Amino acid sequence: MLDRIRYYINAHSTSLSRYVLEQVLFLCFAWVPSIIGVGIRGMVYKLILHSQGFAAIESGVRLGQPNNITLGHNVYIDYGVYLHACPGGIEIGDNSFVMHHAELHVYNFRQIPHAGIKIGRDCLIGEFCVIRGQGGVTIGDKVYLAPLVQILAVNHVFSDPTRPIIEQGITAEGIVVEDNVWIGAGAIITDGVRIGQGAVIGAGAVVTRDVPPHTVAAGAPAQVVRKITLEATDRVTQPKQMIYF
Repeated sequence: MLDRIRYYINAHSTSLSRYVLEQVLFLCFAWVPSIIGVGIRGMVYKLILHSQGFAAIESGVRLGQPNNITLGHNVYIDYGVYLHACPGGIEIGDNSFVMHHAELHVYNFRQIPHAGIKIGRDCLIGEFCVIRGQGGVTIGDKVYLAPLVQILAVNHVFSDPTRPIIEQGITAEGIVVEDNVWIGAGAIITDGVRIGQGAVIGAGAVVTRDVPPHTVAAGAPAQVVRKITLEATDRVTQPKQMIYF
């Protein structure tokens, strides 16, 4: 029983003393509604996470290992968001928004050295998005994720049919999303992928390979369907040429 309690505490905090402090603050302030609660949390949560300015944190936000969370200036964390920052941590850049019920989970219980989630400036992480950072996820500046996007920097090994998949280990290569990318609703980005600057990923796409800069990729598995040029942008104004996301 003691081992299970110790495991639980280690999963949620970086030490027993910090766990006690964090839980007391959550008990007292995590539920406080409205702008009053946002203001209180913006001040007192500086005791348990690294905030470079004032961060607006709504009620019902769940934080795991907050000592490994870094928030830039004017970050907004919406209601019901779950941030779990195992070693490697979560960094969210200035003026970025994480919308309600999104989940950012490093989940690094295997001590993978390059685990972590880093989000740049002026980004939007849409409602109910999931980002898993075992292999490391780096998201650039001005990246928009529509609702229900999944970015999963981990994969299971299943090459041995005689053994349960859970016993065969994982691979965790990492995912990079460069600046000025738009990822449509429900898209899935798999481990080992790099999405180039200015690319657009269509709704529901399953991205299993790199996407070049300034291209549109759609489908499952995703394929490049066109390059983004000034001429192509002009054609998008015509209804027959539109791609919906």
